[in-house]
Amino acid sequence: MISLTTSELIEILDCTPAEQNIMLAGRHGIGKSEILTEYYTKKNFRVVSLFLGQMSDPGDIIGLPSKNETTGQTEFMLPYWFPVDGKPVVLFLDELNRARPEILQTIMDLALNRKLAGKKLPEGSRLISAVNDGDEYQLTDLDPALVSRFNIYSFKPTVEEWLLWASRNKLDSRVINFIQANPEFLDSAVVAEKFDTGLEKTPDRRAWKKVSDILKSKKNLTEVHKKLVAGIVGTPAAVKFFDFASGKQILPAKDILMNFSKSKSVVAKYEIHQLSQLNDSVFRFLQTSQLSENEENTVAENLLLYFKLLEKNNQKEAIAHFASYFEKTDYPKAISFIMMDVSEVYSKIMDFIDNI
Repeated sequence: MISLTTSELIEILDCTPAEQNIMLAGRHGIGKSEILTEYYTKKNFRVVSLFLGQMSDPGDIIGLPSKNETTGQTEFMLPYWFPVDGKPVVLFLDELNRARPEILQTIMDLALNRKLAGKKLPEGSRLISAVNDGDEYQLTDLDPALVSRFNIYSFKPTVEEWLLWASRNKLDSRVINFIQANPEFLDSAVVAEKFDTGLEKTPDRRAWKKVSDILKSKKNLTEVHKKLVAGIVGTPAAVKFFDFASGKQILPAKDILMNFSKSKSVVAKYEIHQLSQLNDSVFRFLQTSQLSENEENTVAENLLLYFKLLEKNNQKEAIAHFASYFEKTDYPKAISFIMMDVSEVYSKIMDFIDNI
């Protein structure tokens, strides 16, 4: 199965005609519905999410039957979501492979003909489904005839894409820094303890967003907060997160790039792992921030000072890590800024690469 990152998925959505259906396979909580909803909402489509795994009867999709008193025939009342204004919609069929067989039979005609109980969706409507992928789920085998009606991709968004999204959406910096330093905990299936109830809580992207929402206004974290977070991401992840949050925090890139003179003495003491985290933060800041012209000038000056400090302290590993971002595709705006507005840093990077 072909794997897609978030940026690749967006390109696939751009290229795929409306009459072709898409199926995304992946773990729960990785942002499938959020990404699709954001993408199509920006294009002025109404997105209707149907959680098929929660439906017990085909009537939940096609509507309830009623008798036409004029013809004496049975008709189906339109479900609440069916577009009656003639405008195309995007139907997101979540948990397709957790649906009952009778629900899947109802989906067949929808997937092939864009019809529901004889009523056709408006021209230009799209059909996208999501299936859970993994041994931990109770799944329904899909009919090959239904599977053949979809273009199928494994959706595997990268940690870097999530960090950029988290920065744009101003998630709690402690959460962002923790995932940056411990990326294995973003979508971890590792559980350190088994509960008698059989419940095994593990972290995912949706869960970390919940953690951020709760902790954002909490400057000082307590044991109660630790228990609260454990109920969201699981005990192992919560313990690791609080150990990290209670330690010395890396200065945020904004502090470095807006007032380097104030931060210089702290940065000068950083070791390579801390400088690597700071480099990550710098590129995310440059990629996601909306700066005025004066702020851009300030950032450019301070970025040069930061890079000169790395050179002065002979931090070759940190410089190599910084230079490695020019081979990545996640930060085009940041790279363009350095090339155009901090050309001295760009020249230093190119010289460093040439001398490796």
